[in-house]
Amino acid sequence: MEVDRDRFLEEGYIILRGAVPPDRLDEVRTSYETLVEKQKANWARERSEEDPPGGVWETSRQPRLALHRKPLVEQHDASSAPAIEIWLHENVAGASSQLLGVEDAALTEMMLMCNPPHQDFGPAHWHRDMSPPYCAPLQGYTDDVLETGPRYVQWNLSLYDDDVLWVIPGSHTRINTREENEQLIVDRHVPLPGGVQTHLKAGDGVAYILPILHWGSNYSTRMRRCIHGGFSTFTAYEHRDYLDVISIKARDTFERWIDRSDAMRDLTESVLRAAIKKDAAGYHHGLDALHPGRGEKGKLLSTVFLSKAAKRIYHLQSTDFETLPEKGQSDAISQHPMTLQWGKPLAEKFTPEEARVLWDRFRWMDDAVQSDEEQTDPGFQGKTSTYYFSRMPSDLSTDRFTATWS
Repeated sequence: MEVDRDRFLEEGYIILRGAVPPDRLDEVRTSYETLVEKQKANWARERSEEDPPGGVWETSRQPRLALHRKPLVEQHDASSAPAIEIWLHENVAGASSQLLGVEDAALTEMMLMCNPPHQDFGPAHWHRDMSPPYCAPLQGYTDDVLETGPRYVQWNLSLYDDDVLWVIPGSHTRINTREENEQLIVDRHVPLPGGVQTHLKAGDGVAYILPILHWGSNYSTRMRRCIHGGFSTFTAYEHRDYLDVISIKARDTFERWIDRSDAMRDLTESVLRAAIKKDAAGYHHGLDALHPGRGEKGKLLSTVFLSKAAKRIYHLQSTDFETLPEKGQSDAISQHPMTLQWGKPLAEKFTPEEARVLWDRFRWMDDAVQSDEEQTDPGFQGKTSTYYFSRMPSDLSTDRFTATWS
């Protein structure tokens, strides 16, 4: 499938008709519906005493399956193959490589978004898929996209007609306008000026660049099965049970991506060890290897990601880990390769003393993207935080960061 990458880069999204070919649509629907039934049973078992019998299936505005995470990843059989392998189709994987400008984009997540079965929840709120306390200020992303292009492309592939998603074209390369913020403060649940509704027919897909400003406009009981996930140069690989149920060719593709991700995790370790050694040249060389072709803005964004990784490694290797709140513990353990968060597999490569030194090296960068006071900004996920939401400090650079080691 040929794509208009220039338009994608300019507007931040592109609609691709027939991404799921018509002759594959029925088998993909059937495969996903089997997985829905399995996950519904999981939610029923996991429900709390206060929940209705269906648990999450009945209480969520957007019940969501994660095919690559427990418990569903352990329940795959031959019926799951079409749901997994549609991600490898040339219309999806091939198009993603074109949009990212790489030879072999790797699938990062496999999910499915469903309609609520009983209650009409109505619209969600406008947002960007990011929370700066866990990644970086918005400007870090927009500067990187403008400088070199996106690192990640996100997809909605609709198995039935779907007009839920709205986007603001061009918002992936800028912070919110004053007009947008004023409207978001008044009401985050109505169309914004310049918003475009993506009208997808069954089989159509919309690919978009995070952190584009977007909106889930109506979570009603209308049948919705929207395949959701994305591509970067890394893949989600913590649980690999799905490899047993797909074709040899598909398995070879996933294993190639997994091998690359393992290498990138090891490279992340080497970059962090360069910081421990105060080796600025080695640190810059490692950044170039992690994200080839990225400019100074991209290196700065990666450095903010690595500051989060250093903090999580310190927490995981610290004797104080058990005193952290439950959310802090789960954040430290979680894996998010696109932002260089590899969880325990990376943290366990460092001794407690190395983890302490590592956090000492990166604490300056963590402090640099924070204010002394709690703040918030319209159009973001999460709550108030001391971390900057929109603006990167103008005087930040990787050279200034590495100079703090001397």
